[in-house]
Amino acid sequence: MSLRWEQVVVDSHDPRRLAHWWAEALGWSVIFESEDPDDPDPEIEIASAEGAHPTILFLTVPEVKTVKNRLHFDFVPDDQAAEVERLLALGATRADIGQSESVTWVVLADPEGNEFCVLSAR
Repeated sequence: MSLRWEQVVVDSHDPRRLAHWWAEALGWSVIFESEDPDDPDPEIEIASAEGAHPTILFLTVPEVKTVKNRLHFDFVPDDQAAEVERLLALGATRADIGQSESVTWVVLADPEGNEFCVLSAR
């Protein structure tokens, strides 16, 4: 097979802010950022400390998110409750996408409303 998963692209209203938020949330680093701070359409790419792929690339779109994501990230922490609290302190919010109270994961949203799940420890 000749395909390699390179990156996930996230459309965002403010890619600089969102990329830096995700870099902090994941403990990742910014590996590329448009040099001009006044660039109206910056591109910012983040990667794990090891530089492994896929990376996450944040691009500018004019519209804000309005509906539930069709694709989302799932994360497995060592301590779900502690990680949820840490992410909330960074600016995530709890999200209701219709999940029941009996689910073992927690649905959160990043500062632009993109949902992601914090699963229970494995």
